[in-house]
Amino acid sequence: MSLQEFWDYLVLGVMLGSLYAVIAIGYTLVYGVLQLINFAHSEVFMLGAYGSLIVLQLVSPGDNPSALASIGFVALAMAGSALFGGVTAYGLEKVAYRPLRRRGAPRLIFLITAIGASFFLYNLAGKLFGRDPLPLPEMYQNREVFSIFGAGVNITQMLQFGTAVVMMIALDMLVNRTKLGKGIRAVAQDAEVAGLMGVNIDKVISRTFIVGGVLGGVAGFLFANLNQVSYTMGFIPGITAFAAAVVGGIGNIRGAMFGGILIGIVETMTVPLLGDEWRAVSAMVVLILVLMFRPMGILGERVGRAA
Repeated sequence: MSLQEFWDYLVLGVMLGSLYAVIAIGYTLVYGVLQLINFAHSEVFMLGAYGSLIVLQLVSPGDNPSALASIGFVALAMAGSALFGGVTAYGLEKVAYRPLRRRGAPRLIFLITAIGASFFLYNLAGKLFGRDPLPLPEMYQNREVFSIFGAGVNITQMLQFGTAVVMMIALDMLVNRTKLGKGIRAVAQDAEVAGLMGVNIDKVISRTFIVGGVLGGVAGFLFANLNQVSYTMGFIPGITAFAAAVVGGIGNIRGAMFGGILIGIVETMTVPLLGDEWRAVSAMVVLILVLMFRPMGILGERVGRAA
């Protein structure tokens, strides 16, 4: 691998890793407040992509839209994906998880419910939207904007990385500087004590799901903008992002960010070194190695009692 190829693949890895990081945050947010691995989050990601597709089909961008129109189309598509993702995540919490929590169901039942909800949404999307992959309507003319050490960066990559960074910074500020963030941290540390201190646990958990769903939905749009929209599109990115969350430290938001970037770089660097067929394997190898020497993840720490 030449030096130029190294920079090319490193840029691609950071771009891909930023996407994994946003998805991973959805897993780690829910785990923080419920100690639950929400395997249906991959379908929130997928339905967010369909939300952006529906919005773009309604507004019909057409050929060669102006720069201002392109910004508007991208904003509308993001809003549609965020809405679909947030509503889906809220519905999951309200219908699937809250009744189990109120009945004190074992953690295994939560896990089985999450897998069942994932299969339900997966097949529902295939039934409603069809089984064939669909491209997003073109919102702008994709072209190279600048280069980093000779590695070209186009508008789509800028949109992907810029949106991911803004969302991660906004979430970090939300969790650390707002009343909702204090509630999330209190419930994550000790839900029982938080409830005794007047924290509305149901409201905090619902809003946590919504925030994670919005992030996952927008990530679905960003992923679809690079590829296509499909009812199967959530599985591989979802599993990889889950691995990233565990590598960074499940329950740690900054750990999820770090794990996502790391996994993205490892995956892309694997392609020129070992071949594309080893790409998905490399993420699992990193996961196994980290768990062997750091079972709580690189930035992980002990979490409190679940709600």
